[in-house]
Amino acid sequence: MTAADHVDFNQFMEGVKRRNPGQPEFVQAIHEVAQDIFDFIQDKTEYHEYQILRRIAEPDRVVSFRVCWEDDNNNIRVQRGWRVQNNNSIGPYKGGIRFHPSVTESVLKFLAFEQTFKNSLTGLPLGGGKGGANFNPKGKSDHEVMRFCQSFMTELYRHVGADVDVPAGDIGVGAREIAYMFGQYKRITNQFTGVLTGKGLEYGGSLVRTEATGYGAVYFLQDMLRRAGQDIEGKTAVISGSGNVATHAAEKITQLGGRVLTLSDSRGFVHDPDGFTQEKIDWVKEHKTRRRGRIAAYAEMFPNATYHEGQRPWGVPCHMAAPCATQNELSGNEARVLVANGCQAVTEGANMPTDLDGVEVFKQAKILFAPGKAANAGGVAMSGLEMSQNSARISWSEDDLQARLRDLMRGIHDRCLQYGVTDGDPAGGEYCDYVKGANIAGFKKVADAMLAYGVV
Repeated sequence: MTAADHVDFNQFMEGVKRRNPGQPEFVQAIHEVAQDIFDFIQDKTEYHEYQILRRIAEPDRVVSFRVCWEDDNNNIRVQRGWRVQNNNSIGPYKGGIRFHPSVTESVLKFLAFEQTFKNSLTGLPLGGGKGGANFNPKGKSDHEVMRFCQSFMTELYRHVGADVDVPAGDIGVGAREIAYMFGQYKRITNQFTGVLTGKGLEYGGSLVRTEATGYGAVYFLQDMLRRAGQDIEGKTAVISGSGNVATHAAEKITQLGGRVLTLSDSRGFVHDPDGFTQEKIDWVKEHKTRRRGRIAAYAEMFPNATYHEGQRPWGVPCHMAAPCATQNELSGNEARVLVANGCQAVTEGANMPTDLDGVEVFKQAKILFAPGKAANAGGVAMSGLEMSQNSARISWSEDDLQARLRDLMRGIHDRCLQYGVTDGDPAGGEYCDYVKGANIAGFKKVADAMLAYGVV
C-alpha cells in the first residue's frame, strides 16, 4: 500500500458509522482518538498497511448474555449483560463493570476502546475491556443485589481469568458488588485468583484503590499547573458527581489548598461558597454510601449551601473544573461558559465527560485540559498494582502505594507531553495539547505491539 492509497479520516469515520449503526458513544470515542492518530500516522506506511487503527476500532469480541434473577417478591427479572474485550496486545483485558440503566453495547464499546489507551498510558501491561448490565442497584435490597451479581458472574466467569480478563468496579459496582461476584467466581471455579480488582482488604484487595481515581485526576491537574508555573493552592474548583471519584478529587484538592465549590448527582448540584471542608466531604461520603441519599440533603445540613435542581455546576465561576460523573455531561455551550468565567484548567475524572464540541472549545481557548484516558487512569493503575500483589501473594504499604500512584500519574503526564507539545521542548512553557498527547502515546504502544505480532 502506498501513501496515495491511504484512507483519509472522513472515509475512515464513515466506515466506523456504517459498521456500528445506532452506537453514537462508540463512534464519538473513535472520532476523538482518530482525528489525532491520522496526523501521526500520515507518513508511517506500516500502520496503514497493517490496518492498525481499523483493527483497534473493532473489539476482539463482544460477549452478550441474559441475566436472570429473583427479586424479594419472588418475581423473575431479566436483564442483559455484556463483556467487551477490545484489545489484549500489551496485557490481559482490564476494565470495569458498570451496573446502570443507561448501559448499552455502544456505551461499553466506547468505554473498552477508551480503556485500551488509558491502560497503555499507565505503562503497565494491561489490555482494554469493559463490561456491565442494564441493572440498577439503587433501591434494591442487599439480597437482590447479591442474587443479581451471582447470576451475572455465573455467565461471565467463563470469559475472565487472572491472565485473561480482569474486571473491576465502575458506576453502580462498588465493594459490595465486587465481593458478591468474587465469591460466586470462587464458588464456581474452586480457585482463589486475582480475577477481580477492587476487592476487600480481607480477600486480596489493595490499599489506596478507593482513592486512586480521584486522587490521580488531581495529581494530573497539579502537574499541568506546575508546568505552567501555577499551583492548586488558593484556587477554586467545581466538581460534578458525588460518588467515589468526585469525593476523593474534592478531598485531594482540599488537602492541596484549593477550595471546592460544588458536588452533584443526576438530579442537580449543590453550591457551597464556603467550600467543602474535609468534615463536609466525609459527611457526603457517609450520606451517599451508607444511606444512599441524594446530594440535595447537603443544602439542608449546611445552610450556606444552595441546591440547584435539574442543573449542572458548570455555570459557577471557578479556576478549575473536574467532571467526575459520567459521559457527555459537559457540553460545548457549558465549556464556553467555563472559559468565559475564567476557568484555567479542566481534569476529567470520568470517562469522556466532555462532548466533542466542548473538547474543541477548551483546545481553542488553550486552557489546560486533561482528557479522561490520562487524568482518570489512577484507578486502573492501582488495579494493576493490585493484580501484581495478588500474583506475588504480597501486600504493599499505604505509603508505598501512594508514592507509586504519584509516580504513575507523573509518568502519564510526561508521556502526554512527549506527543502533545508540537513545537519546542516538552519541558518548556509551550502549550501542550494533552488530548493529542494522550491519544498518540496510548496508541503507539498498542500499535507497535500489534505490528510485532503480524496479522492476528
